[in-house]
Amino acid sequence: GWTYSGHALGCAAGLANLDIIERENLVGNAAETGAYFQQQLKATFEGHPLLGDVRGVGLMAALEFSPDAKQRLHFDPMLKVGPRVAAAAMEENLIARAMPQGDILGFAPPLTINRGEVDEMIGRAKRAIDRVTDELVRSGDLKTGQQEAAFTV
Repeated sequence: GWTYSGHALGCAAGLANLDIIERENLVGNAAETGAYFQQQLKATFEGHPLLGDVRGVGLMAALEFSPDAKQRLHFDPMLKVGPRVAAAAMEENLIARAMPQGDILGFAPPLTINRGEVDEMIGRAKRAIDRVTDELVRSGDLKTGQQEAAFTV
């Protein structure tokens, strides 16, 4: 094989990683903490004026931003709402990915995350989203009021 495929050192590192995943019960932690993560997302963002959809499973989640969740409307692409929220999150020391498919913010925290860290992550995300929401309201690009977002968590 090549230096990157089937190399003995790479295989040894992969096997050691699998041992750690099993020994530390990271799959079990992901299942338990992932359920908590999804519950907290719904509790925090249900009715938020910027959210059109919250979806996810386990420790993977996405927040989709919409000016009107009922109508499934999208923001003007020039507003770059997803990237703006991602930048605001970075200012809160939170790494979240603005998805290229639209105004969507993706989360995929490590399998080692605990409930306290989930709470901290969601708090930072909320501060970032609230900041961008305020900017959009002030600019007239978002009407105020709660939305009935589609929650698919």
